[in-house]
Amino acid sequence: MSTEFEFKPRILGFLCNWCCYAGADLAGVSRYQYPPNIRIIRLMCSGRVDADHILRAFSKGVDGVFIGGCWLGECHYITEGNYDALSMMHLCRESLKKVGINQERLRLEWVSASEGIRFGEVITDFTEQLRRMGPLGKGEGIAAGALKLKLEALTKMVPYTKLVEREKLRVRFDSLEAYDRYFASDELHNLFDGFVGDKLAKSQIMLLLRDKPQTTLEISEALGLDPSEVSRHLNGSARHGLIRFDQGLKRYALA
Repeated sequence: MSTEFEFKPRILGFLCNWCCYAGADLAGVSRYQYPPNIRIIRLMCSGRVDADHILRAFSKGVDGVFIGGCWLGECHYITEGNYDALSMMHLCRESLKKVGINQERLRLEWVSASEGIRFGEVITDFTEQLRRMGPLGKGEGIAAGALKLKLEALTKMVPYTKLVEREKLRVRFDSLEAYDRYFASDELHNLFDGFVGDKLAKSQIMLLLRDKPQTTLEISEALGLDPSEVSRHLNGSARHGLIRFDQGLKRYALA
């Protein structure tokens, strides 16, 4: 008998009450088959999903987060929260990618109340996709301690990232394709790097130094950052009095 471990991804789903949750309910009563890997939280609108919810889920060990909402143009609310969910999903994916976590672990899909079959197909596909990726962290080659630190750094950045999104990155398009093009553009990547990327790297470094003093090379290896980039952030943080170089230890430490 084979004793090989079979990885079964854990998925947390945030489903819109009016469309995707109703579609999931239809899949159940119609006995459409899909993997039982998902645990569902019902929300009144997909726009209520917050980046903090997603990061908390990953911090608790889920391997994938699924957001299900109404099709664009079919939101039950005047504010059309599914557009907000779409922007949030793209920015959260960009943040995950910055710390080396596969952004495909976060997925957003539109499912109407009548699309029970579609719900089953999407969850089956997402489960198989996560199974190929492997467990969170291990699939990316990130050690458990480093993964915890990266997710903590992302969580601490949420209020600032929201502010940047509201003031600098907020857009409104009429189609899914337009959102995809914008968030894949060099313009967005440059803006994100300038406003969020550097602060996120510094946040990771500060959290790492919280445990013990480190050399530039040790920080680079622990975080998967280029040594020259680490040196730039260390020098900037030292100028602002956040860290200091310990001559006795020959390492950087918190000030």
